Amino acid sequence: MRLLRSVVTRLLLLCAMVAAGTAAGAGAANAAVPDVWGFAYVDVTSGVPNLAYQAGSWAPGPTVSVSPGGTGEYFVRFPKIGIPKGGIAHVTAISQSAEWCQIEKWGQAGSDEIVAVRCYKYGGTPVYARFSIVFASSSGALASATQAYGYVYWDGTSIASDYNSALGANAVFPNSTGNWTVWLPGLGSLVQAGNIQVTAVDSSKPARCKVGDWGWSPNGQKIQVLCHDVADKPYDTGWTLTYHRERAITGAFAPPKLFAYTFDNTPANPGPYAPVPPGVNYNSQAGVNTVRTAGTGMRLVYFPRVGATPNNVQVTAFGPGPEYCNLLTLWTTSGSDVYVRDVVCYKGTTQVDQPSFVTYTSAY
Repeated sequence: MRLLRSVVTRLLLLCAMVAAGTAAGAGAANAAVPDVWGFAYVDVTSGVPNLAYQAGSWAPGPTVSVSPGGTGEYFVRFPKIGIPKGGIAHVTAISQSAEWCQIEKWGQAGSDEIVAVRCYKYGGTPVYARFSIVFASSSGALASATQAYGYVYWDGTSIASDYNSALGANAVFPNSTGNWTVWLPGLGSLVQAGNIQVTAVDSSKPARCKVGDWGWSPNGQKIQVLCHDVADKPYDTGWTLTYHRERAITGAFAPPKLFAYTFDNTPANPGPYAPVPPGVNYNSQAGVNTVRTAGTGMRLVYFPRVGATPNNVQVTAFGPGPEYCNLLTLWTTSGSDVYVRDVVCYKGTTQVDQPSFVTYTSAY
Protein backbone atom coordinates (compact mmCIF):
# COMPACT_ATOMS: atom_id res chain seq x y z
CA MET A 1 0.00 0.00 0.00
CA ARG A 2 2.87 2.36 0.88
CA LEU A 3 4.56 1.62 -2.46
CA LEU A 4 1.30 2.31 -4.33
CA ARG A 5 0.87 5.60 -2.48
CA SER A 6 4.43 6.62 -3.41
CA VAL A 7 3.88 5.79 -7.07
CA VAL A 8 0.59 7.70 -7.17
CA THR A 9 2.19 10.72 -5.49
CA ARG A 10 5.01 10.70 -8.00
CA LEU A 11 2.63 10.47 -10.94
CA LEU A 12 0.50 13.34 -9.64
CA LEU A 13 3.56 15.55 -9.18
CA LEU A 14 4.87 14.73 -12.63
CA CYS A 15 1.48 15.42 -14.18
CA ALA A 16 1.30 18.78 -12.42
CA MET A 17 4.73 19.71 -13.68
CA VAL A 18 3.98 18.64 -17.23
CA ALA A 19 0.62 20.42 -17.27
CA ALA A 20 2.27 23.63 -16.16
CA GLY A 21 5.17 23.36 -18.61
CA THR A 22 7.79 21.32 -16.82
CA ALA A 23 10.63 21.91 -19.26
CA ALA A 24 12.43 25.09 -18.34
CA GLY A 25 12.64 27.47 -21.25
CA ALA A 26 14.03 30.82 -22.22
CA GLY A 27 12.26 34.06 -21.53
CA ALA A 28 11.41 36.09 -18.44
CA ALA A 29 9.43 39.09 -17.31
CA ASN A 30 10.84 42.58 -17.48
CA ALA A 31 11.95 43.02 -13.89
CA ALA A 32 15.05 43.69 -11.87
CA VAL A 33 17.22 40.72 -10.88
CA PRO A 34 16.17 38.43 -9.34
CA ASP A 35 12.51 37.76 -10.05
CA VAL A 36 12.15 34.82 -7.65
CA TRP A 37 14.48 32.68 -5.57
CA GLY A 38 14.45 30.00 -2.91
CA PHE A 39 16.79 27.62 -1.13
CA ALA A 40 16.59 24.75 1.34
CA TYR A 41 18.55 22.11 3.19
CA VAL A 42 16.63 18.88 2.60
CA ASP A 43 16.98 16.45 5.47
CA VAL A 44 13.68 14.54 5.05
CA THR A 45 12.24 12.31 2.35
CA SER A 46 8.73 13.60 3.00
CA GLY A 47 7.27 16.63 4.71
CA VAL A 48 8.85 19.95 5.67
CA PRO A 49 12.67 20.12 5.73
CA ASN A 50 14.61 22.00 8.40
CA LEU A 51 12.98 25.42 8.83
CA ALA A 52 16.25 26.98 9.97
CA TYR A 53 17.79 26.43 6.54
CA GLN A 54 15.08 27.40 4.07
CA ALA A 55 14.13 30.80 2.70
CA GLY A 56 12.80 32.42 -0.44
CA SER A 57 11.21 35.43 -2.06
CA TRP A 58 7.70 34.33 -1.06
CA ALA A 59 5.75 36.18 1.65
CA PRO A 60 6.03 34.76 5.19
CA GLY A 61 3.81 31.80 5.98
CA PRO A 62 4.26 28.91 3.52
CA THR A 63 7.23 26.58 3.71
CA VAL A 64 9.28 24.38 1.43
CA SER A 65 7.98 20.81 1.35
CA VAL A 66 9.26 17.49 0.03
CA SER A 67 7.45 14.50 -1.50
CA PRO A 68 9.14 11.17 -2.25
CA GLY A 69 9.36 9.51 -5.65
CA GLY A 70 11.39 6.43 -6.50
CA THR A 71 14.44 5.40 -4.49
CA GLY A 72 16.64 8.44 -3.95
CA GLU A 73 14.15 10.73 -5.68
CA TYR A 74 12.70 13.88 -4.14
CA PHE A 75 10.20 16.46 -5.33
CA VAL A 76 11.08 19.75 -3.64
CA ARG A 77 8.22 22.26 -3.70
CA PHE A 78 9.11 25.95 -3.36
CA PRO A 79 5.94 27.85 -2.42
CA LYS A 80 4.55 30.87 -4.29
CA ILE A 81 7.48 31.29 -6.70
CA GLY A 82 6.23 29.18 -9.60
CA ILE A 83 7.07 30.56 -13.04
CA PRO A 84 5.73 29.33 -16.40
CA LYS A 85 9.21 28.52 -17.68
CA GLY A 86 12.85 29.37 -17.14
CA GLY A 87 15.01 29.72 -14.09
CA ILE A 88 17.94 27.71 -12.83
CA ALA A 89 18.53 25.09 -10.13
CA HIS A 90 21.58 23.70 -8.34
CA VAL A 91 21.97 20.90 -5.82
CA THR A 92 24.83 19.61 -3.66
CA ALA A 93 24.78 16.30 -1.79
CA ILE A 94 25.54 16.25 1.94
CA SER A 95 26.94 12.82 2.73
CA GLN A 96 29.81 11.02 4.42
CA SER A 97 30.06 8.69 1.43
CA ALA A 98 30.98 8.99 -2.26
CA GLU A 99 27.56 10.22 -3.38
CA TRP A 100 26.14 13.04 -5.46
CA CYS A 101 22.76 14.54 -6.32
CA GLN A 102 21.52 15.83 -9.66
CA ILE A 103 18.50 17.69 -10.96
CA GLU A 104 15.96 15.69 -12.96
CA LYS A 105 13.68 18.55 -14.02
CA TRP A 106 11.78 21.51 -12.66
CA GLY A 107 8.55 23.30 -13.42
CA GLN A 108 5.53 25.21 -12.19
CA ALA A 109 2.69 23.53 -10.32
CA GLY A 110 -0.02 26.07 -9.56
CA SER A 111 1.67 28.94 -7.74
CA ASP A 112 4.61 26.77 -6.67
CA GLU A 113 7.83 25.62 -8.29
CA ILE A 114 8.75 21.93 -8.05
CA VAL A 115 12.32 20.74 -8.54
CA ALA A 116 12.85 17.00 -8.95
CA VAL A 117 16.15 15.74 -7.48
CA ARG A 118 17.73 12.30 -7.52
CA CYS A 119 20.77 11.14 -5.58
CA TYR A 120 23.21 8.32 -6.34
CA LYS A 121 26.17 6.62 -4.77
CA TYR A 122 29.26 6.07 -6.87
CA GLY A 123 28.50 3.26 -9.29
CA GLY A 124 25.01 4.54 -10.06
CA THR A 125 22.75 3.03 -7.38
CA PRO A 126 20.03 5.50 -6.28
CA VAL A 127 20.28 6.40 -2.59
CA TYR A 128 18.56 8.68 -0.13
CA ALA A 129 20.92 11.52 0.75
CA ARG A 130 20.62 14.90 2.36
CA PHE A 131 21.29 17.87 0.09
CA SER A 132 21.23 21.63 -0.25
CA ILE A 133 19.27 23.09 -3.15
CA VAL A 134 18.72 26.52 -4.70
CA PHE A 135 16.30 27.74 -7.36
CA ALA A 136 16.27 31.22 -8.93
CA SER A 137 15.03 33.12 -11.94
CA SER A 138 16.26 36.54 -13.06
CA SER A 139 15.61 39.13 -15.73
CA GLY A 140 16.44 42.71 -16.57
CA ALA A 141 19.78 44.49 -16.74
CA LEU A 142 22.22 45.01 -13.90
CA ALA A 143 23.87 48.43 -13.95
CA SER A 144 27.12 47.74 -12.12
CA ALA A 145 30.75 48.00 -13.09
CA THR A 146 31.87 45.27 -10.67
CA GLN A 147 28.88 42.96 -10.16
CA ALA A 148 27.79 40.34 -12.68
CA TYR A 149 25.35 37.45 -12.81
CA GLY A 150 24.47 34.94 -15.50
CA TYR A 151 23.19 31.42 -15.92
CA VAL A 152 22.58 28.80 -18.60
CA TYR A 153 20.45 25.67 -18.65
CA TRP A 154 21.60 23.33 -21.41
CA ASP A 155 18.96 20.65 -21.96
CA GLY A 156 21.29 18.31 -23.86
CA THR A 157 20.76 19.83 -27.29
CA SER A 158 20.26 23.57 -26.84
CA ILE A 159 19.98 26.45 -24.38
CA ALA A 160 16.57 26.03 -22.75
CA SER A 161 16.86 28.81 -20.17
CA ASP A 162 19.41 31.54 -19.63
CA TYR A 163 20.07 34.97 -18.20
CA ASN A 164 22.81 37.58 -18.58
CA SER A 165 22.90 40.68 -16.37
CA ALA A 166 24.57 42.64 -19.19
CA LEU A 167 21.79 41.44 -21.54
CA GLY A 168 24.39 39.69 -23.67
CA ALA A 169 23.50 36.58 -25.69
CA ASN A 170 24.95 33.59 -23.86
CA ALA A 171 26.28 30.83 -26.09
CA VAL A 172 27.18 27.15 -25.71
CA PHE A 173 29.59 25.37 -28.07
CA PRO A 174 29.71 21.54 -27.93
CA ASN A 175 33.31 20.36 -28.25
CA SER A 176 33.25 16.58 -27.83
CA THR A 177 31.26 14.04 -25.83
CA GLY A 178 30.61 15.50 -22.38
CA ASN A 179 32.53 18.69 -23.14
CA TRP A 180 31.12 22.17 -23.80
CA THR A 181 32.39 25.75 -23.88
CA VAL A 182 30.07 28.38 -22.40
CA TRP A 183 30.47 32.03 -23.38
CA LEU A 184 28.94 34.72 -21.15
CA PRO A 185 29.46 38.02 -23.00
CA GLY A 186 29.41 41.32 -21.18
CA LEU A 187 30.22 39.70 -17.81
CA GLY A 188 33.95 40.09 -18.30
CA SER A 189 36.65 41.07 -15.83
CA LEU A 190 40.23 42.28 -16.09
CA VAL A 191 41.33 39.59 -13.65
CA GLN A 192 39.92 36.25 -12.54
CA ALA A 193 36.91 37.02 -10.34
CA GLY A 194 33.60 35.48 -9.31
CA ASN A 195 32.32 32.00 -8.62
CA ILE A 196 30.86 29.20 -10.78
CA GLN A 197 28.40 26.44 -9.91
CA VAL A 198 27.48 23.55 -12.25
CA THR A 199 24.92 20.76 -11.75
CA ALA A 200 23.95 17.81 -13.96
CA VAL A 201 20.36 17.69 -15.25
CA ASP A 202 19.25 14.21 -16.29
CA SER A 203 16.01 12.36 -15.58
CA SER A 204 17.04 9.03 -17.04
CA LYS A 205 20.63 8.25 -16.03
CA PRO A 206 23.13 9.14 -13.31
CA ALA A 207 25.35 12.04 -14.35
CA ARG A 208 27.90 14.34 -12.77
CA CYS A 209 29.01 17.73 -14.12
CA LYS A 210 31.74 20.17 -13.13
CA VAL A 211 33.87 23.07 -14.33
CA GLY A 212 36.74 21.84 -16.47
CA ASP A 213 38.46 25.16 -17.18
CA TRP A 214 37.84 28.89 -16.85
CA GLY A 215 39.03 31.81 -18.90
CA TRP A 216 38.21 35.49 -18.47
CA SER A 217 38.67 38.72 -20.39
CA PRO A 218 37.15 42.22 -20.36
CA ASN A 219 34.64 40.96 -22.93
CA GLY A 220 33.22 38.01 -21.02
CA GLN A 221 33.68 34.73 -19.18
CA LYS A 222 34.59 31.51 -21.01
CA ILE A 223 33.82 28.38 -19.00
CA GLN A 224 34.32 24.72 -19.88
CA VAL A 225 31.68 22.29 -18.60
CA LEU A 226 32.58 18.60 -18.30
CA CYS A 227 30.12 15.78 -17.56
CA HIS A 228 30.69 12.10 -16.77
CA ASP A 229 28.62 8.96 -16.35
CA VAL A 230 28.81 6.33 -13.59
CA ALA A 231 31.88 4.76 -15.20
CA ASP A 232 33.72 8.12 -15.24
CA LYS A 233 33.36 8.31 -19.03
CA PRO A 234 32.50 11.60 -20.78
CA TYR A 235 28.73 11.77 -21.13
CA ASP A 236 26.33 14.02 -23.03
CA THR A 237 23.66 15.23 -20.64
CA GLY A 238 21.87 18.37 -19.56
CA TRP A 239 23.37 20.76 -17.03
CA THR A 240 22.95 24.08 -15.31
CA LEU A 241 25.67 26.71 -14.86
CA THR A 242 25.63 29.89 -12.80
CA TYR A 243 28.34 32.56 -12.77
CA HIS A 244 28.09 35.21 -10.07
CA ARG A 245 30.43 38.03 -9.12
CA GLU A 246 29.87 40.15 -6.00
CA ARG A 247 26.29 38.85 -5.88
CA ALA A 248 24.73 35.84 -4.17
CA ILE A 249 24.14 32.54 -6.00
CA THR A 250 20.45 33.55 -6.20
CA GLY A 251 21.32 36.72 -8.12
CA ALA A 252 20.22 38.85 -5.17
CA PHE A 253 22.19 41.66 -3.57
CA ALA A 254 21.57 43.82 -0.46
CA PRO A 255 19.69 41.81 0.66
CA PRO A 256 21.33 39.52 1.16
CA LYS A 257 24.01 41.62 2.77
CA LEU A 258 25.63 38.44 4.08
CA PHE A 259 27.14 36.22 1.41
CA ALA A 260 30.56 34.98 0.31
CA TYR A 261 32.32 32.62 -2.05
CA THR A 262 35.77 31.18 -2.68
CA PHE A 263 37.75 29.12 -5.19
CA ASP A 264 39.99 26.57 -3.47
CA ASN A 265 42.49 26.56 -6.33
CA THR A 266 45.46 25.07 -4.45
CA PRO A 267 43.88 22.13 -2.62
CA ALA A 268 47.23 20.68 -1.57
CA ASN A 269 47.91 23.82 0.48
CA PRO A 270 47.47 22.79 4.14
CA GLY A 271 46.43 26.34 5.01
CA PRO A 272 44.75 28.18 6.37
CA TYR A 273 45.18 30.28 3.24
CA ALA A 274 43.15 32.92 1.44
CA PRO A 275 42.76 31.94 -2.24
CA VAL A 276 44.05 34.42 -4.80
CA PRO A 277 43.48 36.50 -6.79
CA PRO A 278 41.21 38.30 -4.33
CA GLY A 279 38.37 38.37 -6.85
CA VAL A 280 37.73 34.64 -6.38
CA ASN A 281 37.61 34.98 -2.60
CA TYR A 282 34.82 37.51 -2.06
CA ASN A 283 33.16 38.36 1.25
CA SER A 284 30.34 40.91 1.34
CA GLN A 285 31.38 42.11 4.81
CA ALA A 286 35.07 42.47 3.95
CA GLY A 287 36.02 39.37 5.90
CA VAL A 288 38.88 37.21 4.67
CA ASN A 289 37.65 33.74 3.69
CA THR A 290 40.17 30.97 4.35
CA VAL A 291 40.58 27.31 3.46
CA ARG A 292 42.57 24.63 5.27
CA THR A 293 43.01 20.87 5.10
CA ALA A 294 40.88 18.58 7.22
CA GLY A 295 42.45 15.41 5.85
CA THR A 296 43.05 13.99 2.39
CA GLY A 297 40.38 15.29 0.06
CA MET A 298 38.69 17.30 2.83
CA ARG A 299 38.73 21.08 3.12
CA LEU A 300 37.45 23.28 5.93
CA VAL A 301 36.17 26.57 4.52
CA TYR A 302 35.75 29.57 6.83
CA PHE A 303 33.49 32.49 5.90
CA PRO A 304 33.79 35.19 8.61
CA ARG A 305 31.29 37.99 9.36
CA VAL A 306 28.52 36.67 7.10
CA GLY A 307 26.88 34.07 9.33
CA ALA A 308 23.09 34.17 9.65
CA THR A 309 20.42 31.53 9.20
CA PRO A 310 18.59 30.67 7.03
CA ASN A 311 21.57 30.07 4.76
CA ASN A 312 22.78 27.81 1.96
CA VAL A 313 26.02 26.36 0.59
CA GLN A 314 26.74 24.94 -2.87
CA VAL A 315 29.92 23.21 -4.10
CA THR A 316 31.27 22.37 -7.58
CA ALA A 317 34.48 20.55 -8.51
CA PHE A 318 37.07 22.06 -10.87
CA GLY A 319 39.55 20.30 -13.14
CA PRO A 320 39.96 18.16 -16.27
CA GLY A 321 39.10 14.73 -14.83
CA PRO A 322 36.01 12.92 -13.48
CA GLU A 323 36.50 14.03 -9.87
CA TYR A 324 33.50 15.41 -8.01
CA CYS A 325 32.82 17.09 -4.66
CA ASN A 326 30.06 17.20 -2.05
CA LEU A 327 29.61 18.34 1.54
CA LEU A 328 30.55 15.99 4.36
CA THR A 329 28.10 17.50 6.85
CA LEU A 330 25.81 20.49 7.25
CA TRP A 331 27.75 23.74 7.58
CA THR A 332 27.91 25.43 11.00
CA THR A 333 26.82 29.00 11.75
CA SER A 334 28.53 30.30 14.89
CA GLY A 335 27.83 33.92 15.74
CA SER A 336 28.66 35.87 12.61
CA ASP A 337 30.93 33.15 11.21
CA VAL A 338 30.26 30.15 8.96
CA TYR A 339 32.30 26.94 8.93
CA VAL A 340 31.87 24.55 6.02
CA ARG A 341 33.17 21.36 7.63
CA ASP A 342 33.96 19.91 5.15
CA VAL A 343 34.04 20.06 1.39
CA VAL A 344 35.05 16.54 0.38
CA CYS A 345 36.16 15.49 -3.11
CA TYR A 346 36.42 12.06 -4.72
CA LYS A 347 37.89 10.21 -7.64
CA GLY A 348 35.70 7.16 -7.75
CA THR A 349 35.32 6.35 -4.06
CA THR A 350 38.78 7.60 -3.08
CA GLN A 351 39.10 10.99 -1.42
CA VAL A 352 41.45 13.25 -3.35
CA ASP A 353 42.69 16.81 -3.08
CA GLN A 354 40.72 18.61 -5.77
CA PRO A 355 40.09 22.28 -6.60
CA SER A 356 36.52 23.36 -5.92
CA PHE A 357 34.19 26.34 -5.99
CA VAL A 358 32.26 27.01 -2.77
CA THR A 359 29.51 29.61 -2.49
CA TYR A 360 27.52 30.70 0.56
CA THR A 361 24.49 32.93 0.98
CA SER A 362 22.18 33.87 3.80
CA ALA A 363 18.67 35.22 3.43
CA TYR A 364 19.72 38.51 5.03
